[in-house]
Order: sequence, then structure tokens, then C-alpha cells
Amino acid sequence: MNQLRDRKCRACAPGTPALPDARVTELLAELAPGWRVAEDGRSLRRAYGFADFYETMAFANAVAWIANSEDHHPDLELGYNYCRVTLATHSIGGLSENDFICAAKIDALGA
Repeated sequence: MNQLRDRKCRACAPGTPALPDARVTELLAELAPGWRVAEDGRSLRRAYGFADFYETMAFANAVAWIANSEDHHPDLELGYNYCRVTLATHSIGGLSENDFICAAKIDALGA
């Protein structure tokens, strides 16, 4: 099976629909525990905790590198010892496989 973290994000063509709930459930099962789909079904979220600010910033910078490499950019909310990641494909108004690919790559950081 082609693992999500080994895949590359691809731009969504205009008119691409958001993933159906069944596919979201399948892909969510391939991610590390902790990822959740927002109540409105339009984004994927996970919170991470760290020992200190340095670890938090190292993680945030690693996520930024992944996002830049994949041209798929999450929202990050961070503080001294936490980082919350939110992934969504704004151009389609919901979730795409790109969100799950980036989540899997973030999982691979081992945080």
C-alpha cells in the first residue's frame, strides 16, 4: 500500500469536491492517534505538547518546511509548550487527500 507520507500533494483542480465522509474516515485511520476532524467536517486538527519553547519552535519550523515542500500550508497556533495544527483545503471548502498527506508527514516527525 502506498503510505500517505510517501505521497506528494497535488493542486486541486477548480470544481474538485471535498472528500466524502467515508473516504475521510478511511484516511483518518491511517494517521497517528490525535488527529480529529472538526465538527463542521472542513478541517483536520491535532494538538501537540512540548517540554519548552525551543522544542515547540523546532516542531513548528519542521512543519513549515513540510508545508513549503508540499505547497500545502496549515494554520499553526502555538505558545510556550504547545502547537495546534489545522489542515484544510480552502480552495475546495473542505478536506482533500492533501490534508491527510501533510498530516502523515507531520506524524513522521515523531512529536
